[in-house]
Amino acid sequence: MRDRPHSGAPFADAASIAGPSDDDRFMREALAEGRRAADHGDVPIGAAIVRDGSIVARAGNRREVDADPTAHAEIIAIRDAARALGRWRLSDCALYVTVEPCAMCAGAAVLARIALVVFGAPDEKAGAVRSVAELLDASWMNHRPRWRLYPQLRDEVERLLSDFFVMQRKSRPEAD
Repeated sequence: MRDRPHSGAPFADAASIAGPSDDDRFMREALAEGRRAADHGDVPIGAAIVRDGSIVARAGNRREVDADPTAHAEIIAIRDAARALGRWRLSDCALYVTVEPCAMCAGAAVLARIALVVFGAPDEKAGAVRSVAELLDASWMNHRPRWRLYPQLRDEVERLLSDFFVMQRKSRPEAD
């Protein structure tokens, strides 16, 4: 597991991409999307796509409500951002997500040419940015988004997840 952010070479001018001073605001927006996902029974992970200081798309997980294994917050937000901007290349955008992206979502960020990925908590079981795999830093990828961990909301993100899973276990009937 690595602790240093990737310095990457985004296609966009670094000055146009969200900076560390923007992280709290946009991570809180992603966290709000995660809370909304929990309201309909999905794992409370949220994401926001930011361009020029504004959110162009936001989403929470929808796997349960849509019966779609690919309905992760990041995938939905990337699709919505591409639709909103009228292009698939999101090279001037940042992806904020509450939990470290999995392999599918990290791959989608690469394919969408996202310039920056910011996440609030590592995922030691499935994280594909720094925990289990380091896809955004893979030399064989055709694009390598920069990334950084925003640990200031880590406790809040992890508490939201923990509370969600406690409630899930309580709502399941006991096995005989």
